[in-house]
Amino acid sequence: MKPLVSILIPCYNAQAWLTETLESALAQTWSNKEIIVVDDGSKDHSLVVAKQFELHGIKVITQQNRGASAARNRAFQEAQGDFIQYLDADDLLAPDKVERQVQLLAGGNSDYVAAGEWARFYKNPSEAVFTPQPLWADMSPVEWLICTWEGNWMMHPAAWLVPRQIAEQAGFWNESLSLNDDGEYFCRVVLASAGVKFCWGARTYYRSGISSSLSGSKSRNAFESALHTLELNTNNLLAREDSQRTRQTCATQFQRFIYEVYPDLPNLRQQAQEKVQQLGGSDVKPYGGPMFQLLSRTVGWQQAKRIQKLVQRYGYNKWALGWRLARQIQ
Repeated sequence: MKPLVSILIPCYNAQAWLTETLESALAQTWSNKEIIVVDDGSKDHSLVVAKQFELHGIKVITQQNRGASAARNRAFQEAQGDFIQYLDADDLLAPDKVERQVQLLAGGNSDYVAAGEWARFYKNPSEAVFTPQPLWADMSPVEWLICTWEGNWMMHPAAWLVPRQIAEQAGFWNESLSLNDDGEYFCRVVLASAGVKFCWGARTYYRSGISSSLSGSKSRNAFESALHTLELNTNNLLAREDSQRTRQTCATQFQRFIYEVYPDLPNLRQQAQEKVQQLGGSDVKPYGGPMFQLLSRTVGWQQAKRIQKLVQRYGYNKWALGWRLARQIQ
């Protein structure tokens, strides 16, 4: 009998995109599947949209708002599948995505997790351009994490297919996290596996540009979650391999965090700086576009970041004002 695949969809205020997402789940060419939607206390009509698909065999669960990780955990507790496919309520699966990855893992690779091709889109999936990244390869757990963190790459949740026994060994999603909860979860999943098998042709579509997206949150709570995620990931990686290369990789993550939040949140920046020092330091440079790089060479990266913040806050039409203020700060 074919393995059962559980497609698990956390949903919060996604009525604008949920129909398209559920249709992509139903359209999977792998026939032995179950689809579970957990509506996490949506304030829009997401639950109404989801219930319209119950006639197609989709299981719909509702709960009070507790966050995406709690919704995923609830879905996993209900799931019966041999493989787990997470799918955010605004993302899409190519029709043969699940089938390709099941065939890869079922062919003697059940101790591995499968990743796949992914691309961003904003309005229509036809916009997506699938550009290979260094992560698009077979790797051991440690090599995969080093590649991800050193290069600042990512693999969004829907791109994965996880054998159930690996998901059970990794444990539940951490419900205390908000920003980068998926990074922390899949770090544990990868480390619980024998490695990552990359599945060419298994495509997913990552919707971007949503103003309410959690990944775009810049609140203090979000950054506290991001820093805690880095701490957890560091502990997990170093528990597997505590070496100069892994410590430098972890230090690089904390240094990037400092660059991202500067000049705000001095307490969090201090915590991150202490981690960088404990781990032996990092030589990673701040990232930015041509204007940021020019300013960095002219007035230093700290002042460049301050100007960048002013431009983001007030717009390019007040560039001159931002420049004068930054010069006064000097």
